[in-house]
Amino acid sequence: MKLSLDPQAINNALDGRWAEARRQGRTLALEEITHEDPADDLETTRAKTLAGVELMADTGLPMVALPPALGGRNEHATNIASFEETVTASPSLQVKAGVQFGLFGGAILHLGNAEQHDAWLVAAQTGKLLGSFAMTEIGHGSDVAAVGTTATYEVDKDEFVIDTPFRAATKEYIGNAARDARAAVVFAQLITNGVNHGVHAFFVPIRDEDGTILPGISIEDDGYKGGLKGVDNGRIVFEQVRIPRFNLLDRYGAVDADGKYTSPIDSPGRRFFTMLGTLVQGRVSLDGAAIVASKLALDIAVRYGLERKQFTTVDDINETTLLDYQQHQRRLMPAIASVYASAFAHEKLLNSFEEVFSGADESEENRALLETRAAAFKADTTWMALDVIQECREACGGAGYMAENRLVGLRADLDIYATFEGDNTVLLQLAAKRLLGDYAKEFANIDVGGAARYIGTQAAEHTLYRTGLANAGLAISDVFTPNLGEKRIRSGRLQRSLLETRLEVMVSGLAQALRPAMKMSAADAADLFNSNQHEFIEMARAYVELEKWKALDEAMREQQDPVQNKLFRRLRDTYGLSLIEKHVGWHLMYGRLPMLRARQLNETLNRLCAKLSANALDLVDAFGYGDDHRRATISTGVEAERQDEAADYYRHSRAQEDYAVPEKQLRKAEKAAKKAAVRDARRARAGMKQDSLRVCPDRPCVGRAAKPPHGPLMCCARRVVPRQAIRCRGSP
Repeated sequence: MKLSLDPQAINNALDGRWAEARRQGRTLALEEITHEDPADDLETTRAKTLAGVELMADTGLPMVALPPALGGRNEHATNIASFEETVTASPSLQVKAGVQFGLFGGAILHLGNAEQHDAWLVAAQTGKLLGSFAMTEIGHGSDVAAVGTTATYEVDKDEFVIDTPFRAATKEYIGNAARDARAAVVFAQLITNGVNHGVHAFFVPIRDEDGTILPGISIEDDGYKGGLKGVDNGRIVFEQVRIPRFNLLDRYGAVDADGKYTSPIDSPGRRFFTMLGTLVQGRVSLDGAAIVASKLALDIAVRYGLERKQFTTVDDINETTLLDYQQHQRRLMPAIASVYASAFAHEKLLNSFEEVFSGADESEENRALLETRAAAFKADTTWMALDVIQECREACGGAGYMAENRLVGLRADLDIYATFEGDNTVLLQLAAKRLLGDYAKEFANIDVGGAARYIGTQAAEHTLYRTGLANAGLAISDVFTPNLGEKRIRSGRLQRSLLETRLEVMVSGLAQALRPAMKMSAADAADLFNSNQHEFIEMARAYVELEKWKALDEAMREQQDPVQNKLFRRLRDTYGLSLIEKHVGWHLMYGRLPMLRARQLNETLNRLCAKLSANALDLVDAFGYGDDHRRATISTGVEAERQDEAADYYRHSRAQEDYAVPEKQLRKAEKAAKKAAVRDARRARAGMKQDSLRVCPDRPCVGRAAKPPHGPLMCCARRVVPRQAIRCRGSP
């Protein structure tokens, strides 16, 4: 059952194209100054985190995304891959570095012009100019288009006036704002010549070089949060703050000295989404960071599960290791499979990100694919991370709740990942809308014959399932995978068919449900959309699940080593069948999976989890982390030492004359002694009876013996009877 594996070879496959950058990020995480101590106060933790950001700047990694003219290499995914791994140092470092280099520096890079790059960009990416990304407001979180902050251009002064017109327009939860930022990229409604041209980004100084807050700006410290103690979040209010016209980041919208507005994109809506699309790297990096946190938690939990023993099952002396229990396998092995699937899907996301921003393929189609995947993956993976870390915490019992073992800290720090850089529900809704848009475009391009075939297929399926005929035979999945035997529930073709069909049915069903909206009033259309919002979210999640399964399936097929290929097949099947089991009700309702096959899921998953658990240590070793990354007491081998010490103690104690016998064991021995005594007594009585008997004389008797004075007895050939009863017929 256990495979002979090389964890380093698996790590090479996991780290993929940006392996060197990932390992550089892990090396940075070994620096002690980057490590959070739960006992540190707020100021100490923030200072440590800032020191970690400065160390990252010293590596030069934040510069690699810049154009060669500014000292960069135009490699955009390298930077992301490296600082995702700094989660192993602390999620605070990953987030603060992301704000500084990804959001603040990234906004200047992607939204600014060449002169602005010269003025601020290199300073930002080398950590000399610390900044914030001031987008979110108290009154408008994910609804960026409706932010209340204004930037009004005054022709006579050639300046913009940044203003917070009401309390709900306060910039809130802004990273780096409370302590370190000297400037902020502020998102505000651009108003010139009496026209509001929508949200644009502005470079706004907020502190001088000594850290003194500038006039017209009010900053409050958010203080302690549920996690991310090292990130100095704060709120910012602007009161008639003046900045030069030069400070408008004008790639997608410029204002001349006379206040005339121009943009390369005519449509305000398209302009807004294009501008935000350039900032997609925040979502990409959170997807990767959540995977790293999940790996770290599983690494800790698996090592503990391989050493911790609990309850005697085989005998009264030796306890059973946690990972030998089926339920422990079921709670950790599917989580590992899910993390592997997410890691390979993230690699594809990074490839797409690199293609778009390096200019290798910045087509509208590829950009839209990147934005859809980034939104959907970030949502699904951050939720997955919270579930995985919580499962790992519970799998480690009370030890998992100790701060020194990091799991509760990871869970607290990752909590906010589900709502920043876009609330997960909103992001899935965005992805779902784009999926429907792609569906509509595809249908619009179908010729008459194709449309007829599509409608015919839909009608045939409708008839098949409305009449219940599907339940009388095989499901649609079996049409694609004919003559599947019981062992073929693990068929990759079957898994893909079920996952794809579920998504296709959901997309087509929603498209038909929302079709009337085109002829409705805005209010009625909004109501129709709202009544289908849950289906929107589920459809987007079905899309992510399929994409992750496909990524793991592709990774499996790329493995040249047959043993490693077998391992990846087990991972793929565990992930795929876990998804099918999760949605088994849907597959049964829609007739995609017959009941016979549905019953095989649990047993098959049990076997797969048992097989994977045999290589559990190899699977987490392949993540590439050492003790200095984990920094969890329970994953250092201390539990094995405790178990060995306990075993030695009991072994020695049982050899002593004064060993205290357990009452339970004593009662068991007494009970066994009583049984033995009864058995011996019975044997003794049987022996006495045997001595008083003899065999019937001369010849076999026939019939019954006469009734002797001592009672009737059967007398037959070779029958032993009492002497007094020998009075057989025909006897002399």
